[in-house]
Amino acid sequence: MCYSVRVNGRATPTVVVTFAALALSCGARDGFSVGGLGDQRLNPGDGAGDEAACEAPEIADTLTRFAIIGDYGDDGPGEAAVAALVRSFDPDFVVTAGDNNYPYGEAATIDTNIGKHYAAFICPYRGAYGPGGRANRFFPAPGNHDWYTPGLAPYLDYFELPGNERYYDVVWGSVHLFALDSDENEPDGIDATSAQAAWLEARLEASSARWHVVAMHHPPYSSGWHGSSPVLRWPFAEWGVDLVVAGHDHHYERLEIDGVTYIVNGLGGRSLYTVGEPLPGSAVHYTGAFGAQLVEATPTRLVSRFYTVDGALIDEWALGE
Repeated sequence: MCYSVRVNGRATPTVVVTFAALALSCGARDGFSVGGLGDQRLNPGDGAGDEAACEAPEIADTLTRFAIIGDYGDDGPGEAAVAALVRSFDPDFVVTAGDNNYPYGEAATIDTNIGKHYAAFICPYRGAYGPGGRANRFFPAPGNHDWYTPGLAPYLDYFELPGNERYYDVVWGSVHLFALDSDENEPDGIDATSAQAAWLEARLEASSARWHVVAMHHPPYSSGWHGSSPVLRWPFAEWGVDLVVAGHDHHYERLEIDGVTYIVNGLGGRSLYTVGEPLPGSAVHYTGAFGAQLVEATPTRLVSRFYTVDGALIDEWALGE
């Protein structure tokens, strides 16, 4: 079956196949693409493995809006309130900073922890909470709680993501998103000399997008309870990264270090942590209530705002003109 969808303001005939095949074969040339290990590309018939049909997403000409949540996957009033806030943003897509499925990353809890609240953004969606989205607009990064089930198996079975699915990249308008796996169990390593880091460096070098955003779970810098993960202090500035978003610590914090903005965003609904003495470069830190981040990007400017579930604006900052 074929549909006509609007991509970059133009009607584009699109063959509906699985999300990965469709987005790559039909969408990449018009402002949307997905990539993975070694710029791995899927084509129709490559066996993406699901009968559910997903359309290519609609990409606006100039404005990209996306939400960021972290440490959210614990079905309850906190997650429900954050999910309602995210829906009020009306984002193009949702990015997660890990810990998608508490407490142990099990198959028995994953749909209640994720699909119950975010099914409308997920395609293909195979869960019990409605039909899911018409296009995939949900881009998670794995966290340590997701890895508590060996091999990350329920997570990998639940989502259909590009490349090896543990780490991958997506281009949406002027934003190039890189979702990384920061867990110590990652087979391709997590330090700056790892295969995963080499993949990121190569993909950044090849990118023509205006904004480069990295999402992962463990924060390179954090003033929170868990603290920083120095092994993840890769040369992001040298490689051209604008924004690094992580979770793990359940607070919100913005740090400006060596020309890169680092965000800790762990207030997605699980619990609230305390914050210690702010690190050098820490501009804002907050732990009073759950919330989510809204990022709006154009080819010349990126603006980020963090809101609580009560609608309070905690932080606003911008890059570019």
